[in-house]
Amino acid sequence: MLEDKRLLLIIGGGIAAYKSLDLIRRLKERGASVRVVMTSAAQHFITPLAAGALSHDRVFTELFDREAEQDIGHIRLSREADLLIVAPATADLMAKMAHGLADDLASAVLLANTRPVLLAPAMNPAMWANVATRRNAAQLAADGVRFVGPNAGAMAERGEDGAGRMAEPLEIVATVEAMLAAGGPLSGRHVLVTSGPTHEPIDPVRYIANRSSGKQGHAIAAAAARAGARVTLVSGPVNLPAPPGVTLRPVESARDMLAAVETALPADVAIFAAAVADWRAASEAPEKMKKDGGALPPLALTENPDILATIAHRTSGRPRLVIGFAAETQNVVAYAQAKRARKGCDWIVANDVSAHSGIPGGVMGGDTNEVHLITAEGSEAWPRASKAEVAARLIARIAAALGERESES
Repeated sequence: MLEDKRLLLIIGGGIAAYKSLDLIRRLKERGASVRVVMTSAAQHFITPLAAGALSHDRVFTELFDREAEQDIGHIRLSREADLLIVAPATADLMAKMAHGLADDLASAVLLANTRPVLLAPAMNPAMWANVATRRNAAQLAADGVRFVGPNAGAMAERGEDGAGRMAEPLEIVATVEAMLAAGGPLSGRHVLVTSGPTHEPIDPVRYIANRSSGKQGHAIAAAAARAGARVTLVSGPVNLPAPPGVTLRPVESARDMLAAVETALPADVAIFAAAVADWRAASEAPEKMKKDGGALPPLALTENPDILATIAHRTSGRPRLVIGFAAETQNVVAYAQAKRARKGCDWIVANDVSAHSGIPGGVMGGDTNEVHLITAEGSEAWPRASKAEVAARLIARIAAALGERESES
């Protein structure tokens, strides 16, 4: 997959830098040429000697290197690469990239770069969750930078756990392969996918949700990435890793999801597979609601924003193809047709989520699905298949539809 590809790996300073040595080996195994730039902080964790031994090339560390900079080395390093990988991408490096700073070799190379960039963030969960880091990540994503990870798990700090672990080397390799895949039917397209449930808080420990597992939405995101698209996956809380080659934007509530979707635009295609809660508590209790032996306190509900309709009815910046999902328990096709007209979207993917659907284990949480594709021309019943197969078929239809629309225009 990576034969004759030229990759530039920028290693940031963090304990996860040790994984970058294995990443170099994995990339070389697949035929890639790997050059390495290390920040001064990275050299506190691993040595240029180790990185150079694995990459079979010189390791670059200094911006004001007399030999390398005689031919403007920081410009040449980026322009001679097919793709730049930053792993680990620290909070500091991400902040420099987002604000266009260039005070060392790594940041100067990134600022001078015109090639695709892949970031593998790694930092303490509190740093990843910090509003400044989230703002910087959103800006980089809007600039076209791709992300892999971070993953959740135990941190180097004793007793620390959460999202912030650098993606594993093979995850990064798979993402690199997806980004460099030539000739995919969605190459050059941006596909936005929503997935999973939303959690609407009632009090600090309770929330309104649904049974969505996110398996279908995540499968669609993975299929779009394999087809060569740049994919942004906006996902509610699920127990699934982000597919390789996909930029994940985790959210909690429907309002969070709408904000993340609007930030991710523009997109060529928007696929709304998330099972968004229709209602939320009108007011969230600041403290846990306690049982006192009396009657249940009233729970006033208010309607959540309609994400699908909001995007489908945009007068500017509307994706060329807006696709919704309809989970029904009866009159599946009729209800889905009415929903497509009401929401203003192009297609609806409808399925039967009732106990009588015949899907082993049920659609929500199961691994198979049986859907109807509802378009302006009518409806199609697709045979029961795995969610991965449904996703692949949907992405193939999307690619064909975009091609037809372009040939007509």
